Amino acid sequence: MRTLKILLWSLCLAAAAWAQRADPTFDPVGSVALAFQKGAVVVTVPEGAHLKAAFMEVAKKGGAGTLKAGPLPATTAKDEIGDGIWHGTVRIPLRGEGLTGTVKVEVTYQPCTEGEGGVCFPPTTRTLDVKAAEIPALSLAADVKHPAASPAENPPQAAVSPVPPQIQAPAAPASEPASRSGLLVSLLVAFLAGMAASLTPCVYPMIPITMAIVGAKGGGKSRGFALSLALVLGMAATYTTLGVLAAKSGAAFGAFAQKPAFLVPVSLLFAAFALSLFGAFEIALPPALAMKLQGSGGRKGFGGAFVMGLVLGPLSAPCVGPVIGAVLVRIAQQGDVFLGGLQLFVFALGMGVLFLTVGTFSAALPKSGDWLTRFKQGMGLVVLGFAAWNVRLVVPDWANFGMWTAVTLAGAAVFGAFEAASGLVGQLRKGIALLSLALAMLLGVRATETFLKVELLPKGGAAAAKEDHAGWLEQDFDGALAKAKAEKKLVLVDIYADWCAQCKELDEKTWPDAGVKQWIAQNAVAIRIDTDARRKDLAGKLQIRSYPTVLLLDAEGRELRRILGFQKPETMKAWLEGR
Repeated sequence: MRTLKILLWSLCLAAAAWAQRADPTFDPVGSVALAFQKGAVVVTVPEGAHLKAAFMEVAKKGGAGTLKAGPLPATTAKDEIGDGIWHGTVRIPLRGEGLTGTVKVEVTYQPCTEGEGGVCFPPTTRTLDVKAAEIPALSLAADVKHPAASPAENPPQAAVSPVPPQIQAPAAPASEPASRSGLLVSLLVAFLAGMAASLTPCVYPMIPITMAIVGAKGGGKSRGFALSLALVLGMAATYTTLGVLAAKSGAAFGAFAQKPAFLVPVSLLFAAFALSLFGAFEIALPPALAMKLQGSGGRKGFGGAFVMGLVLGPLSAPCVGPVIGAVLVRIAQQGDVFLGGLQLFVFALGMGVLFLTVGTFSAALPKSGDWLTRFKQGMGLVVLGFAAWNVRLVVPDWANFGMWTAVTLAGAAVFGAFEAASGLVGQLRKGIALLSLALAMLLGVRATETFLKVELLPKGGAAAAKEDHAGWLEQDFDGALAKAKAEKKLVLVDIYADWCAQCKELDEKTWPDAGVKQWIAQNAVAIRIDTDARRKDLAGKLQIRSYPTVLLLDAEGRELRRILGFQKPETMKAWLEGR
């Protein structure tokens, strides 16, 4: 009996370990179901795989008329490098104008498998033949809502390629609670951002004056609340319209919103917003337009309060502009019209909390002063930090260090590193400022080191891991073969792509391992090759179909063996040793 229990326990452990490994039979065409159903392109991946949002595109191939795709649904998770991904089924609505006959729709997607041995395949393009009559008109498609994933929905049988049996029920409904919690968090952040915007120097001092103009003060609590609510709803109408427009623009560029050509200009825009909040300049309306919006005389009554709310958005642009701009860019990246409008509606409600309080209870607000200026500068620091974070994966290391040097220097100034401090609170603030200044100096040194390729300070942690990896050759395949011949060694080739999350896992967890490093140092010349962007000429020669792919060659370039996907250090060492 004891032996039977041990055997069953061993089988359970083996099954659990196997369940965490990627499916080696996954095919980027045969394992992915593609169809057109109810006005939308439907892409389905089986359990244990996902689709990267950055490479999802739908376009018309030739022919008359216009075809528009999107918005792309909100992603359901993120991979190891922070890119948005989808599990299960993804629906991308189409809408057209002037289409006739059969429309050839090209769908590009990038599938990745998950678990140990997981790989990312290059972007795959397939064609769907769709009858023009089945594609909704441009004016009608905006009213149709499509979920990000439809776990219970089976893909249609008329897909372009046969659907393997294992993907007929692609996903479990477990992602729905996570999706709901993500929505609640995003709405809470929007609400808090609205409250923060109401505390900026362009809005906060004007709240009592504005409420007096619309007649909300001194007329009783019920009337005061009703007038205040009318004003807030006017604000909400303005901002909700902006959210819908931002989301619609997001649908136009889809995956482009996650590429460097979009991320870099957006980060520069965020940096400009931050400088505005620091007081370097103001984002202001032309004086003539501002006077016209303000109008003359009071705006009494509910209609007047609503109109006043409509124009409050443009009037508060000098301070609210940077905050609302950051929110709008994020909505444009998501491309969800309903969510975009809802987030900006909730933003306006948050901004209207103080208006409702003052209008209902005739409450006196604390006087504006130095605290309000510091609050505005703190918001600028958050926006500047987001500008650096937004491009962290698309800029070189020295630029990353340089950007965070600027952020921490700005933090030191905001917290008063260069000001006299008195009292306990002042001294604590000064301490934080000095810590920020010290961190800025350290990051500045690191930026100099990585840019000039010199060593000024001892390295540790992640930097040490990169240093361990620095002995590898880069891209020079012929040079690696020549060196292997001269040293009578094998050639270890790590095939990677910049967008490949599993490739970065190898760099961080497997290659720095002491046992793996020792084997490589004694037996092989190691080289990293990017066949996706820099050495496309080698992709066919080395028969690369997915990333990462690790090859072991002899000095003549003949392949001895290969292994796919992320592998743990012990698995990689056993493979290297031929066990």
